Amino acid sequence: MSWPQPIVLASTSPRRRSMLEAEGWELLVQSPHVDDGLLSNQGTSATAWSAAMAWLKARSVMVGPPLGVPHCTILAADTVCDLDGRVIGQPGSIEEARSILKAFRGRSHEVVTSVCLLEPAAGRRCLFSDSACVVMGDLSDEMIDDYVETDLWKGKAGGYNLFEREQTGWPLEWTGDETTIVGLPMRKLRSILPTVQPEGTQP
Repeated sequence: MSWPQPIVLASTSPRRRSMLEAEGWELLVQSPHVDDGLLSNQGTSATAWSAAMAWLKARSVMVGPPLGVPHCTILAADTVCDLDGRVIGQPGSIEEARSILKAFRGRSHEVVTSVCLLEPAAGRRCLFSDSACVVMGDLSDEMIDDYVETDLWKGKAGGYNLFEREQTGWPLEWTGDETTIVGLPMRKLRSILPTVQPEGTQP
């Protein structure tokens, strides 16, 4: 069964929005009513935590104010990093961003993105996760300090965006889907949403 358009993106992330728009899917954006900065994973694995957060974000949009479309697919995603079992999300301060990046340098960490799809009209749900491994080279303290002063770390899991940092010459290598690292695993998503039905049609 296909998932109906429009896709309601339960996220204000410009990166996720641009990746979905590049596929040509009809898109609406609705901010989720979940502040993950106020929640604690309390020892939960990175995959379980990101999946739970994706579900909470999607559900918050589903039960929130009416979306104004009778048939739609709500899409929410959540990205976290895993460093030796420690779940790392978005830094809450410049000091935390600096600490995270210093912990990452010279070694590898895992990036996990989970996606939740909901079709409210049909009561359907699809939840999946994907992971990739990033190796961050030996960044100097000066490079990290200069970067965190720019505020580009804000709103990014682990405090960085792969494509932005690669373009500036950071020593980065990775295995897996690079779109998983930047917030939306497009390889898996395309296999689930190969075709999307126009609004109001039945698959």
